[in-house]
Amino acid sequence: MIATRQINLDRQQLSLIPQEVLRRTDLLSLSLFHNALRELPEALWNLTELTALNLGDNQIEHLHEGVGNLTKLRMLDLGHNPLSTLPENLGKLTALSDYLYLSNNRLVALPETLGNLASLAYFNVSGNRLAALHNSIGEMKKLVELRLYRNQLAALPDSIAALSQLREMHLQQNRLTSLPADIGDLASLRELDLADNALTALPPSIGNLAQLRRLNLRNNAITTLPQSLGDLRNLTHL
Repeated sequence: MIATRQINLDRQQLSLIPQEVLRRTDLLSLSLFHNALRELPEALWNLTELTALNLGDNQIEHLHEGVGNLTKLRMLDLGHNPLSTLPENLGKLTALSDYLYLSNNRLVALPETLGNLASLAYFNVSGNRLAALHNSIGEMKKLVELRLYRNQLAALPDSIAALSQLREMHLQQNRLTSLPADIGDLASLRELDLADNALTALPPSIGNLAQLRRLNLRNNAITTLPQSLGDLRNLTHL
């Protein structure tokens, strides 16, 4: 374990991170998935060479501001923990490019600084308690896949229409009553899941989603569809 710059300690029932691991300041990858971690030691934030860190499926209730020291991270998994808040310093991880998993926590809000993650491709914050999103999400220009399902979102910020590289957006099981008027600006969108919301209508601009292949509107309150829906020539599943 000590000779490699990649350490996998998944499913070891660990309640503490071993000291010999915390002394490895040259580590590139550390995976601690599915353990019994409740608190994270300050020494973890000294592993500044890390490009991948998996802390998913633990019992972590608090994430220290020190996470902002890990500025070389490209992949960060914090899913399936009881986190209710996130530090603003998470926005310092501007090298995050592959993915950020925050799914299945207890988050009621996201730091506005997440808009700084302009290189991030995959963002999953499903299964939380989010009631709103900051306009800063529109600054995450490289997003390809956005998963926000099973939250409490009643609306989306207009800035979400600026995500021109987005291919998939999963919004099922929220409380959406409407969509941004410019939703049709998502020129790369191929899949849009809006099932199990409270939508009563769709904006006419939805007909501009020329790449859209899958559109799920199941279990909403929509009584009529915009005529522009007929312009979706690539749509295969409705």
